[in-house]
Amino acid sequence: MASKSGAKSTGAPQVLLVDDDDGLRRLLSMRLESAGFSCKAVASGAEAQTAVTHDEPGVVVTDLRMDGMDGMELLTRLRSTHPSLPVILITAHGSIPDAVEATKHGAVDFLPKPLDHDLLIERITDTLGARGRLGGATRDTYGIVTQNTDMLRLVEDAERIAKSDASVLIRGASGTGKELLAKAVHAASSRSRKPFVAINCGAIPSELLESELFGHRKGAFTGAARDHTGLFAAAEGGTVFLDEIGDMPSELQVKLLRVLQEREIRPVGATASIDVDVRVVSATHQDLDAAIEEGRFREDLLYRLNVVTLELPGLNERVEDIPLLADHFLLARSKQTRARVFAPDAMELLASAAWPGNVRQLANVVERCAALAPGRVIDAGLVQRALGKQADSLAPLAEARDDFVRRYLIKLLKIAKGNVSQAARMAQRNRTEFYKLLSKHDLDPQDFK
Repeated sequence: MASKSGAKSTGAPQVLLVDDDDGLRRLLSMRLESAGFSCKAVASGAEAQTAVTHDEPGVVVTDLRMDGMDGMELLTRLRSTHPSLPVILITAHGSIPDAVEATKHGAVDFLPKPLDHDLLIERITDTLGARGRLGGATRDTYGIVTQNTDMLRLVEDAERIAKSDASVLIRGASGTGKELLAKAVHAASSRSRKPFVAINCGAIPSELLESELFGHRKGAFTGAARDHTGLFAAAEGGTVFLDEIGDMPSELQVKLLRVLQEREIRPVGATASIDVDVRVVSATHQDLDAAIEEGRFREDLLYRLNVVTLELPGLNERVEDIPLLADHFLLARSKQTRARVFAPDAMELLASAAWPGNVRQLANVVERCAALAPGRVIDAGLVQRALGKQADSLAPLAEARDDFVRRYLIKLLKIAKGNVSQAARMAQRNRTEFYKLLSKHDLDPQDFK
């Protein structure tokens, strides 16, 4: 009979133990639970497959030699159905050929019997830590993969916002997933069965952008050989996503404002307007407030666009998502090729790197590693090559803390427009202490007035 531990509710890391030896299974379960892990133990490969589906463990530890489905067959099946799930094999029949074969099939580790329990606990800890599987809520909805608290809250906000028709402005650096979040808003709305139409305002020449958005009539300009339906009309009943709205030419901003106010468009060369029913979601990586001060963006248009604002964090602000995202991208690629898995030290490199290109850059690195990996396990050397200068870039704790405090102070000063008393009250600090913080981080309140 398989012994089962119900410690999953404690939030401890979940280990699925697979062994057909009752005595060893009970002993290992007690050792793992005394080390702080939640352990579910089963007696066969078939039970393990069911448990993986229902319990989503962080790591599987399986005996190699078992009656019925052995550990190697279980490993192969898990690589097919759960390619990102780390598997550690243990056996009394360990040999170099077995270890090589296990590695080829995607095992992250291979330990011989008699088993060194301290070593097993160390390897499980390393594997869980490197892969970010230390408990907590995770989400894979609308293609958004996260266990980061801020991102989970952001997805919940997007779902609530979707129930209204309010315009949404998504702010975030390039590569953070602004279009993916826009699609989530559309998918969660009553417009989900209607079109989602996206356009990058910075990728189309300004003289053609109006025609792309609102359409044109035959003969409206040179080359207009026939009527053209614009994207707003094509998205009737659905959602228009205007990416990089900060790059929209000034003259077109006026016309977009009219569309948002009147809910109608006028194709280029037309004499009459057309009613449209669309929701507008826009996005930018720019500081639109600064663009307004510089005269590059209309303040009244911004008010219309950001009825609700969603702020996407950079990947370096959601480091715990890196293993999840890397697994997700590997799984997507595995539909076209053999499933692969990152070795624990390779995942550590990914988690410690700087990501100026955010999630898009991580996807590219994973794709490169998967394409170049000679076997199923992607090692640290290959990740190092793919990362280049970005490897080993995680800041020390003190440096990261100082960076956070400086960005926090800047945000307070922007909100308070340089008023130190107001900023200090928001920070719940006295003026003297607040001035010391400003001095430490070389910030002058006058720069924010």
